[in-house]
Amino acid sequence: MTGLFELFGSFLKIGAFTFGGGYAMIPLIEREVIDRRRWIERQEFLDLLTIAQSAPGPISLNTSVFVGYKLRGYAGAIASILGVVLPSYTIILAVALFFAGIRDNAAVDAAFKGMRPAVVALIIGPVISLTRGMHRALYLVIAASALAIWHLGWSPVYILFAAALAGIGWELVTLKRRTK
Repeated sequence: MTGLFELFGSFLKIGAFTFGGGYAMIPLIEREVIDRRRWIERQEFLDLLTIAQSAPGPISLNTSVFVGYKLRGYAGAIASILGVVLPSYTIILAVALFFAGIRDNAAVDAAFKGMRPAVVALIIGPVISLTRGMHRALYLVIAASALAIWHLGWSPVYILFAAALAGIGWELVTLKRRTK
């Protein structure tokens, strides 16, 4: 059984060494809980990730809560979320204390501008990784959803709702076929 300190330590490491927000944490969480620790299977992680994206709040926090809860219940969820949040909280607190003195610093501004491409790459990486093994028809769903959001101005909430209904319908149809 996974220990609470082990869970806390793993998510503390993830929280401490990730820059770029919640989506940038996904590949580190994936590597830690699937590849390194073997706490959960890849398909189960994808299911947790889907739920984490659907729930309100940052995806990294939701994912850590779901993984911690899966492994150790409420105590695991608390240990995981404390681990992932503590480094960011500490850094933000330190930056807030000293920000007034560095906010107009050209080197700080240049560092933030230099990090932007790396953050984009950190977000694209897990997207490509998560699409492996997907049915080819789902790539059309991805493209159609992106076009509907970007070019037609549709709300992502409606797209997610429609996709959830379509997924439920698909499962019901395939279940009906399997039982015949």
